[in-house]
Amino acid sequence: MTRDMPTTGETMLTIKQMLHAELTHLTEVRQSKRPWHMPLIAALTISFPVFVGVYFGALSSGIKASLGAMIILNLPLIGHLGHRLVTVMAWGFAMVLCFALGLIAQQLPILRLPLIMLMTFGVCMFGRYYRQPPPAGLFVLMSGAIALFIPLPLAQVMPATGLVMLGSGFALLMAFLYSLYLLLTRPVAPVPAYAYEPDTIIESVMITGFVGLALAIALVLELSYPYWVAVSCFIIIQGIHLRTIWVKQLHRILGTLLGTGVAAMMLAWQLPVWGVAVAILVMMFCIESLVDRHYGLAVIAITPLTIFIAEYGSGLPISAQGYQTVIHVRLVDTALGCLVALGGGMLMHALAIRPPLRRIENWLLAQFRRGN
Repeated sequence: MTRDMPTTGETMLTIKQMLHAELTHLTEVRQSKRPWHMPLIAALTISFPVFVGVYFGALSSGIKASLGAMIILNLPLIGHLGHRLVTVMAWGFAMVLCFALGLIAQQLPILRLPLIMLMTFGVCMFGRYYRQPPPAGLFVLMSGAIALFIPLPLAQVMPATGLVMLGSGFALLMAFLYSLYLLLTRPVAPVPAYAYEPDTIIESVMITGFVGLALAIALVLELSYPYWVAVSCFIIIQGIHLRTIWVKQLHRILGTLLGTGVAAMMLAWQLPVWGVAVAILVMMFCIESLVDRHYGLAVIAITPLTIFIAEYGSGLPISAQGYQTVIHVRLVDTALGCLVALGGGMLMHALAIRPPLRRIENWLLAQFRRGN
């Protein structure tokens, strides 16, 4: 007689195997698929404006320029020279535009929520259509989100935007030189044919909705750094599979817990301005070396880096007690963003809502094709 119900021992064994598989997936350190010198080039490109700012006694200006230089992270490692430079240039334009719009909307707080949703939808659509690997539009959205909340008078909008533009221009120059080196030393991988993939619109709309919800909750709760709730939500909800979302959430939370400890230690050192520049260089190198190997380890460096950029980039001095407040608030913001992202990820992957949303998407595409 065949048993239909597993025994208690078999059930325990199955649970143990599942836990072992999930733990392995959570702690797995993958092999990097990028050239070993890519993290070094990225770290030097992003930190160079900070060193220039320190040299001229303008650390906050250097950090703003380094935000623009982060488009070097979007440099494709496939295709001909024109494809690589056009991609970096397009992300540079998006970076400058989002930062400028964020500074302008800061003067009219009612525009903050619709603008963050517009930026989220734009970077989602652009990144997914052109199949951009991580970080895709993360730092573009982060620059716009930070610009929405850093205290800056209207008269400083143009100079601050110009600094981000200078950083983007420097990153484009470095992308050109580095691409020449890669093309001369490595075989050229072809660029895939771009075409619209199903669910791109509906997934972008849903991601936008939950990022907007995260920011709305942060604003209602009057959190000190509401932009980080939205950014944390955006980072996690982009997971393609539900398993990826919860693993990324655990990586994010555990990495942030350790990262805030690292940030607290580094801020307690009261680093001189040259020390801040060196710290940003080292953290950026660690992030780029680890991000495609193990996301949680990369977050340990991402957390203090974002704190350094937001706090030193504002140009406002912070007391030792103020640093402790920043660390505590960052933990709360990240936890809230993770919760919203997990709820959004579960809804996005609910099979029942997919068919009606796909019908709406197909109708929109049909109307677009008919108009053309």
